[in-house]
Amino acid sequence: MVNFKPVLFMASVVLRALALFMIAPLVLAIYTDGHGVSEFFKSIIITTIASGLFWHKGRSKVFKLGIREMFLLTTGVWIIASAFAALPLMLIQHISYTDAYFETMSGITTTGSTVLSNLDSTAHSVLLWRSILQWLGGIGFVVMGVAVLPYLNVGGMRLFQTESSDWSDKNTSKTQHTAAYVMYVYLSLTILCYFGYLAAGMSSFEAVNHAMTTLSTGGYSTSDQSMAHFSNAAQWNGTFFMFLGGLPFLLLINALHRRDISMLFKDAQIIGFAKLVLTMTVMMSLYLWHKDVFSFSDAIRISMFNIVSVVTTTGFGLTDYGTWGEFTTVLFAALMFTGACSGSTSGGIKIFRFQIALTLFRKQMSQLVHPSGVFRQHYNGRNVNDVIVRSVVAFGSAFIATIVILAAILSIIGLDPITSITGAITAVANVGPGLGPVIGPSGNFASLPDTAKWALSLGMLMGRLEIMTVLVLVTPAFWKG
Repeated sequence: MVNFKPVLFMASVVLRALALFMIAPLVLAIYTDGHGVSEFFKSIIITTIASGLFWHKGRSKVFKLGIREMFLLTTGVWIIASAFAALPLMLIQHISYTDAYFETMSGITTTGSTVLSNLDSTAHSVLLWRSILQWLGGIGFVVMGVAVLPYLNVGGMRLFQTESSDWSDKNTSKTQHTAAYVMYVYLSLTILCYFGYLAAGMSSFEAVNHAMTTLSTGGYSTSDQSMAHFSNAAQWNGTFFMFLGGLPFLLLINALHRRDISMLFKDAQIIGFAKLVLTMTVMMSLYLWHKDVFSFSDAIRISMFNIVSVVTTTGFGLTDYGTWGEFTTVLFAALMFTGACSGSTSGGIKIFRFQIALTLFRKQMSQLVHPSGVFRQHYNGRNVNDVIVRSVVAFGSAFIATIVILAAILSIIGLDPITSITGAITAVANVGPGLGPVIGPSGNFASLPDTAKWALSLGMLMGRLEIMTVLVLVTPAFWKG
């Protein structure tokens, strides 16, 4: 039987932290225009009471986390956190709970899709709260990618299993130390990004918000024009820190700890990620320059920004790349699937799965030529066993199937094909904007029916938690004793 007590207890801890973080926009509201003071105060009270109730129901002298509890905990906490984080948005913006939950789920999963418009005139407390949600979601997913998903062997993540992924009692302290190091590096990079934006001409408020949503590869902005509202220097700063957000944080921590940055240039994931960004940037820059869409320097800046934004699933908008022509539309649609490195803040399929698929393809080709030969698969100097290969194949199949089913649901609801297909892709891959006039970089998701928003919210959750973590909860085997 599944033990719900650890889930309830952890939910109480998360809600208590959520209530504490609500104090920041509350204080900002008090010292600025006063818009949102009572609403944030009410939300803090409700969230704190709920946290107390969960704690009362979930407290226990001894907690034993089995594999079922870990799966349920991973999914349940994100759903509950989104449910209460939506309260301030609903109360202040006077939007439906559906819209508020969609916005919050998009924030916490660092997707970046939005139902809000007129951001330039939106209360500062609301803008700060959206950015905080993405920042918290980013650090939460990094810790999950380092410590939880390898333990659960979701989608081949066991390939990255370390001592910090071992949830036995003897390694609890190592897991805690790893989480602390991740937080330190994450916070340090956010501060550096903040100063970079300040130097590029942003105000302090704009820099704080964009630093949080850049490092988390979330993509929420304080302006309807997104990053197009700011200077070229700010866009270069955003490109650099989005790229850093797409790196594997555990490897980054090890490189800093050993003072050996060369480690980063030996990792197969990082090499593949960098090659993808550079190759796509060169191709797109030459295409846009040849078509006289932009000057050569602008083509490089705009291409690299948009490519890094999409590959890292940040979703910042610079210009509507859907209007550049059929070639760029197809290219960006493909890049939406990709994602950056495992153990980063980005969503998507992740680079390492494509690389493992390539090694499997090479092995299969060699096997056809030499049927009696024995060929081993290696990745980053480690042996890739059949368990990891099966997990990667299962994840890829589930990822594509989820997008197809979600796109079919959206089309049944009445959305046009471009909105349905790219909406499903952008939700499951946690990219943010889709393609087309409705949900493209120049639009938003406000006009979609409520049913579509709930379906997309589920898609965002499944994509952020690597699909299988959520799907396993609906299998009969999970609930059997």
